[in-house]
Amino acid sequence: MMRICLKGLLLLAICLYGSSIGHAIDSPDEMLPDPVLEQKAQHIGQQLRCLVCQNESIEESSAPLAKDLRHIVRQQLQQGRSPKNITLWMTQRYGEFIRLQPRFSASTALLWLMPFLSLMIGFLLARPLWARRTSPPPAPLTVEERQKLNQFFNKD
Repeated sequence: MMRICLKGLLLLAICLYGSSIGHAIDSPDEMLPDPVLEQKAQHIGQQLRCLVCQNESIEESSAPLAKDLRHIVRQQLQQGRSPKNITLWMTQRYGEFIRLQPRFSASTALLWLMPFLSLMIGFLLARPLWARRTSPPPAPLTVEERQKLNQFFNKD
């Protein structure tokens, strides 16, 4: 009985989640009549971050602010602005954070270079450990040392 209830709840959760996935993007009142402009709008929206969501584009988000930003993007496209100008306008208005992939600049240099610097520092710290492991093999025993070992083991 418990298993049937869990399966039913799982099915309900999947259905509810599945029905809400495309809701944010495909709302007919937001879509432009020109398919080329609509495709450009969606492309721009995929590059812009929803400011109230956790790392989600404005095209994927269902937040009211994301809906407003999608509307602004479509409105500016209809006015003839280029995708580059729209992205620049959004960046000037909301800051570099609105870009899902920030540009490389002096303020974001550390963000872009930190993974490489971390790898280099880790390699430099680990290299001496690797060098210690490759020490030369010990010198072979001399005749005197062999005789002492034989005497030690043959004491029985």
